[in-house]
Amino acid sequence: MFTRLSPLRDRLRGLWRREDGSFVVEAVITLPLLFLAAMVIYEFFEVHRFNSARDKATYTVADMLSREMSTVDDAYINNTKRLFDSIVNDNTGSQLRISEISFDANENRYAINWSEVRGIGPMLALSTADIATSHATLPLMSHGDHIILVESVSTYERLFDAGFDANMEISTRVITSPRFVPKVDWTS
Repeated sequence: MFTRLSPLRDRLRGLWRREDGSFVVEAVITLPLLFLAAMVIYEFFEVHRFNSARDKATYTVADMLSREMSTVDDAYINNTKRLFDSIVNDNTGSQLRISEISFDANENRYAINWSEVRGIGPMLALSTADIATSHATLPLMSHGDHIILVESVSTYERLFDAGFDANMEISTRVITSPRFVPKVDWTS
């Protein structure tokens, strides 16, 4: 009986020692891992690009408003949102909130002079009650000083499952002060 298995055993030993199929085995193991690594790297790059574009657009809007010397109105804010969307340039839903805030040192309170929201998303216009005692998130100010708060929110929809939430919220917040006038006024 052992003599009949001997040729089979010799044949298996011969296959075990052969090396001509090792490249195929290595490729089958490593190519999926390389593809997975490329997808994860691409996803990380995309999240960074998405966030960076929103940061730049929000800073641009804040800088533009800080230089404004006349009053702003609905048309101005609508065009500001269009500028923001043009800078981010990716057709995702973004929301922009612009608020003009003053400080009353006598009462140690912040007050909203005006707040406008454009786009569809979770943000609402701010009220004085929302920020009156926001000393931890707003800068120290002198009595009667004004600041401009520009906030943006966008939802990043991932392409691959690289450890991010399915719909990750990217938000940016920029605070600046008017440069050439004491405050930026609103006209309806």
